[in-house]
Amino acid sequence: MEPEDVADFAAGMGGPGPEDFANGAAALAAALVREAGALAGAAAALRNAAAVVPGDPTGGPLSDIRRQRGAMAASGDAAIRAALLLEAAEVIGPGGEAAALAERVATSAKRAGVPAVALVPALRAAALAPATDDGAARIAAASIAAALVEALAQER
Repeated sequence: MEPEDVADFAAGMGGPGPEDFANGAAALAAALVREAGALAGAAAALRNAAAVVPGDPTGGPLSDIRRQRGAMAASGDAAIRAALLLEAAEVIGPGGEAAALAERVATSAKRAGVPAVALVPALRAAALAPATDDGAARIAAASIAAALVEALAQER
């Protein structure tokens, strides 16, 4: 083996490559969509729980207006966060600058009246649950999410 071949081989063993980052970005985006689906399901369940059942003289399980307001506020908050996660899934891509991605996500969050750092737990959860057995793509997804989380923390 020539020395250049050894150097090329060793350079390829340094971590995820461009294709791995593309796969990692796709896996992270898909995981964010799943997280958004979970939040949307929670929003729908809360909204359904707060709904007054027709014909029920007691007004249903949340007949107290204070409890209804709380459930409806939580439902709205979960729905907004789900929408923001879907938007984050759209902007995540391979080779994207974390600061630029964070700025787009933070701008959307600001328009929605939600602090951008509120999305950090869902981003971290999505990074831990990409639906792939490709180890390099999982590492790439985690590094994309970590860079985005760090950039969002600086967006305050």
